Amino acid sequence: MNALLENYRKILKEVPRLRVMVIGDLIADEYVLGMSSRVSREAPVLILRYDSRRLLLGGAANAVHNIRCLGGKVFPVGVVGNDNLGKELLGIFRQKGIERAGIIVNRDYNTTVKTRILAGGLHTTRQQVIRVDREENVPLKKEIEEEIRRRIRQNLKKVDAILVSDYGLGVVSDRIIEDINEIAETDDKIVAIDSCRNLMKFRWVTAATPNEPEVEEILGITLKNNRDVERAGRKIIRGIRAKSLLITRGKEGMALFVRKKMPEFIPIFGSDEIADVTGAGDTVIASFTLAIAAGADELQAARLANIAAGLVVMKSGTATVTPKEILQAIG
Repeated sequence: MNALLENYRKILKEVPRLRVMVIGDLIADEYVLGMSSRVSREAPVLILRYDSRRLLLGGAANAVHNIRCLGGKVFPVGVVGNDNLGKELLGIFRQKGIERAGIIVNRDYNTTVKTRILAGGLHTTRQQVIRVDREENVPLKKEIEEEIRRRIRQNLKKVDAILVSDYGLGVVSDRIIEDINEIAETDDKIVAIDSCRNLMKFRWVTAATPNEPEVEEILGITLKNNRDVERAGRKIIRGIRAKSLLITRGKEGMALFVRKKMPEFIPIFGSDEIADVTGAGDTVIASFTLAIAAGADELQAARLANIAAGLVVMKSGTATVTPKEILQAIG
């Protein structure tokens, strides 16, 4: 155990020297908390007495936040609206010391927000009762797309790795995917992909981290057992010509595929009695990417990501994890 702890301490010690560009959909995760009081006379629904509101970094912004909390330097590239939510997101970035030069503020764009309403009594845990999403979900205007491409090219030499966090909301366009594929093929750069809809459009990447439902949707199949997962993983890693593929499987843990190696099935870290899975995929790709960039092999990186995800799902809301927490968990 001491040798294992020392090994991961060395990996995490390298993280502060690394700089990662995160390209993707910047989302505002809004939490509205209320106290349940009674049932409405107007309809069979609870009446909530407003208690508080908080705004957290979601989507690609959560991947950015995870890299920052793990000690890495991060350069986000994306779009927010010239609206209150966009200004709030930028304000959080500023508070956390995250660079904002790669973020485009556009008056014709509405910042994506996922509003979660949480209800509870005086001495009970708040539970999510409904989520309301306000999304653009339309192709970017040509001038915005070109500006994103320019900012990627302009800062490419300044980063050690590229992380693509694609929630399918339009920022990661086909043209930008082509650019990323070219970088992955020709540049000596780590490129990691988390894409809910466009994974099979990518090529030659260092790593991809889909979850099991995404794999099922991509291939049009149902994964019933490890053998099914193994077949699916081999098919995807060949299809996108990736160096590695890490499939997250909820309470079943993870499955790691590396070219020319046997797959590794990694059991879940910690308890399967989770508090909140929101944003766990962002934690996985952030920690996996940083570990690879720090010199870890794929299995070491996957195990580190597994521990990070196991810790973050025990926290409520969109959350992050720190090197100290990871090392304490290993110890």
